[in-house]
Amino acid sequence: MHRPVLLVIAHGSRDPRHAATVHALVRRVRSLRPGLRVETAFLEFNLPSVPGALRALDAEGVRDVVALPLLLTRAFHAKADIPAALADAPARLRIHQADVLGPSPLLLRALERRLHEAGVRPADRSSTGVVLASAGSTDPEAIAVIADIAREWRHTGWCAVRPAFASASLPRTEDAVRELRDLGCARVAVAPYVLAPGFLPDRIARGAAGADVLADVLGPAPEVARVLLERYDAARLPLRPALGA
Repeated sequence: MHRPVLLVIAHGSRDPRHAATVHALVRRVRSLRPGLRVETAFLEFNLPSVPGALRALDAEGVRDVVALPLLLTRAFHAKADIPAALADAPARLRIHQADVLGPSPLLLRALERRLHEAGVRPADRSSTGVVLASAGSTDPEAIAVIADIAREWRHTGWCAVRPAFASASLPRTEDAVRELRDLGCARVAVAPYVLAPGFLPDRIARGAAGADVLADVLGPAPEVARVLLERYDAARLPLRPALGA
């Protein structure tokens, strides 16, 4: 059966932890589906670039590629930057852009995994308020998605859940921490809804100074890797050849 190459497209960062985390996630994806070729490209700061990765695949004779934005919401990078980068692909490549990763129930499980690893026990749930801290965006659609996730997560037994943003939008992480304190939550935990370390995750961490718990970024959590494969499978359907091809 024909199997398109999965090209994971990350934003990139001057912070070396970012690329290291992206590569760790890609290794996790490969381990979950042996035989699937998974490559990585970056919009900026890191190599290979998206056009460079596409040219290399074309030179090898690859013809079908699923380009997967390593993004949690459909904001500017997913709507403009990545389509523009893919437009420079060699004409012989057939490319289908997969959906962004969020929202997904698996990502909520990954958030809970990180909170558990940071010391939040199931018994603490009803007394713990959670700040869902994302990078932030000027895109109203992306902001609405984060608010929806916070509302959905609140109904799973937490004392309260509040969204927060490291840039472009309000409230900031520290403001959400104070709000949860004022609500009477006995403990406050900050759950970064970001994929890899970098400038904005560091800002989230500074804003979490008044919280009791700061969870790690989602990184190469197995649930995140499974979302990548779900998005790949959904995107590759129109790329499957006819029977006998």
